[in-house]
Amino acid sequence: MSESLKVSVTSEIGTLRRLLVHSPDSGLGKVVPSKAQDWLFEDIVHLETIRRNEYDYYTKILLYFLDPEKIKGKLAEIDHPTNKRAFYKPEHESFFQSDKVIELQWLLAEILEDSNIKTELVSSVCAIEGCTYLVHKDLLVYSSKELSKTFISGTSRDKQLLFAPIPNFIFTRDIGITINDYVLLNKPAKKARTREALLAKYIFFNHPYFAHYRNNIIELSDSQYSFLLPKEDDDKKVTLEGGDIMVVSPKHLLVGVSERTTSEAAVKITNTMFEKQIVDKVTIVKIPKKRDYMHIDTVFTQVKRNVWVMLGNFSRKAVKHEDENAIERILEIKKEEKIKILQFHRNNPEDSISFDSLEDLLVDISKNDLHCKEEVKIIFSGNNEFPYSAREQWTDSCNLLAIKEGVVLAYDRNDKTTEAFEQNGFSIIKAKELIAGLEDGSIDIETIHDTVVLMPSAELSRARGGFHCMSMPLLRDELIAE
Repeated sequence: MSESLKVSVTSEIGTLRRLLVHSPDSGLGKVVPSKAQDWLFEDIVHLETIRRNEYDYYTKILLYFLDPEKIKGKLAEIDHPTNKRAFYKPEHESFFQSDKVIELQWLLAEILEDSNIKTELVSSVCAIEGCTYLVHKDLLVYSSKELSKTFISGTSRDKQLLFAPIPNFIFTRDIGITINDYVLLNKPAKKARTREALLAKYIFFNHPYFAHYRNNIIELSDSQYSFLLPKEDDDKKVTLEGGDIMVVSPKHLLVGVSERTTSEAAVKITNTMFEKQIVDKVTIVKIPKKRDYMHIDTVFTQVKRNVWVMLGNFSRKAVKHEDENAIERILEIKKEEKIKILQFHRNNPEDSISFDSLEDLLVDISKNDLHCKEEVKIIFSGNNEFPYSAREQWTDSCNLLAIKEGVVLAYDRNDKTTEAFEQNGFSIIKAKELIAGLEDGSIDIETIHDTVVLMPSAELSRARGGFHCMSMPLLRDELIAE
């Protein structure tokens, strides 16, 4: 196994150097309509399309930017039909195995080489999944690669479904978040993600990659007597997913309270951050508990120091409807669409600051945390036009991943949002064209700037998560002061 790697994230937009991902596995192809919502999917997806025509581009672009030696000059071999996607399969000897674009299934297989960890994890998984004694005994003789694959896909080595898959494992942002040189692990709100949290915990506490940071791994405990609370008091329980955490500067953390992250968790995170002196400022962003929004990173993400993309519902500007006047727009704003934003400072936690709109908060971050001298630009989902604003937010127009400042990965289906980026001076390039340019040298990763990379998204977008969701950054360059 490898030695410890550096872990540090101090912004949302510093050049990305290392992240955790998980390639779509066979479990995604086993989601059936009757279980889709139980497993947190809105629809069933076509696995081979996602693998060959969509996520494939994501992996390639990440490797070109983060670990080009693994891919540059090898495209013809990688894409050759006889390879049968071996390059992308963690259990295959031809897997790309990068310590920059790190595959969770590979890490899991490596820690399972330790017989004690293997025994513990088999027992833990079998306990939470209600496996029979014979299944438990059988899993103990699996190889580490076989067992890693089974834990994630739910499928045995002889293709039998032993327990439910964990199709949300592709959304690696939600297993944890890197805050400066700490890692905050999640506490999922939904039962469907329990096994993900267990596997992530074992990986972070046992893999040599994180050996130097084990004292910096934070787990949130349940509040006392939380297990006695009735269901209607769910907000008093501690649940957290990584899509509700954003590190916007070394001293400033955003925490979302949403459908998946509770107020109780936000309080615990804030107190922990201040007690450990990890940050000086925590802003809690409470959004409506609606499936439409899910996490704060589904309603806004950062593009540059002075550029953000967000849903207009939470702006000072009302979403524009055709053939309506200003009075109609004002009267139709619904109470449940309100957002509440409170900011707390470590030196004076009793005295909070409130913001009237999300837009106000984002402008404040750009100017006061990141010291922007340029005008702060807010790019709106669907160009702030109804019905496109809501339609495109649903398909993750606001859930973008910055691979360097100003260069973001986005879905190609969100046309109006793409138009809004163009109107604000951004270049637009399709993923296929970017890869061709990176391969032949006509595009240089050092000089590319202010660019939206459009990724194929017909199937991926139906899983309700964008590239911000499908990444857990472990290392970003620090932003250089302007």
